[in-house]
Amino acid sequence: MSDLTATTTDIDSRLEGHRVELTGYCYRMLGSAFEAEDAVQDTLVRAWRNIEKFEGRSSLRSWLYRIATNVCLDMLTAGNKRARPVDLSGPTPLAQAALNPLPENTWLEPMPDGRILPSVEDPAEAAVARESVRLAFVAALQHLPPKQRAVLILREVLAWKASEVAELLDTSVASVNSALQRARATLTDHQGDATADAADPLDEEQRKLLERYVAAFEGYDMKALTALLHEDAVMTMPPFDLWLQGHDDIAGFMTSIGAACEGSRLVATSANGTPAFAHYKPNPDGPGFVPWAVQVIDISDGAITGMHCFLDTPRWFPLFGLPDHLDADAA
Repeated sequence: MSDLTATTTDIDSRLEGHRVELTGYCYRMLGSAFEAEDAVQDTLVRAWRNIEKFEGRSSLRSWLYRIATNVCLDMLTAGNKRARPVDLSGPTPLAQAALNPLPENTWLEPMPDGRILPSVEDPAEAAVARESVRLAFVAALQHLPPKQRAVLILREVLAWKASEVAELLDTSVASVNSALQRARATLTDHQGDATADAADPLDEEQRKLLERYVAAFEGYDMKALTALLHEDAVMTMPPFDLWLQGHDDIAGFMTSIGAACEGSRLVATSANGTPAFAHYKPNPDGPGFVPWAVQVIDISDGAITGMHCFLDTPRWFPLFGLPDHLDADAA
């Protein structure tokens, strides 16, 4: 191998080693799985093309974050912010439930844990990382102006020093501290239900709760399902703006408009630092099961508080590495 090839391979490896953490950063900034991956790819391409300009005055990691921040800020100049259905309206009573889709760029998107959560040895650091990619937290971040968003993520989530953030953003430490104070205040107003149980791995109680949830859902046992849901649990279904609150309305929806899901199968996965399931419903055109949704599950105080069902399966199942069909005998 020539020296040039060896050097090129080394650069590729060093840049690629930062992909997961950069994707997590860009996802928090943008609220979109695919935009985050595009932003990271753009970041790594720009870094590769300009590697000879990297003078080593900061770490390679800091330099990459500077590039990624600029890419995200450029992408956010259009001013659009992504949201959950619960951020746009009040809950819909079951009697008025109707499925009205909104454009894809309206919605906060789910993200597989493996694409945004790098492996860390410190349990406390891992817990902060999981909390900071929860749907509710990322939704709250969308209420911040882009530069405040960057400041809060870098300071509060990634634990950068104010001086490091000031250097990255070409501003003063005083400006960083002021932006952080304003961002914290805004986040407090909008964070709402962002806190939830975050055991990793799941503790015994959480694991049994999810096992009972799978049994109730696959058996379409609404009495059993209702017993597992918090009385104020929410169910969302992007791209539809409809969302339901309360275990009675959720169960009522599943036996009326959602009745075609009876006989479904759930396959465990993980998303946004929480348990998740790939939902396959019976194939209407033949044997087996076909993709229907990625369910992101919120758990708090021993009950399920949120069922967030993302229905655009041609986008989500490949992203999560999920099969596009289950055989009839799938467990």
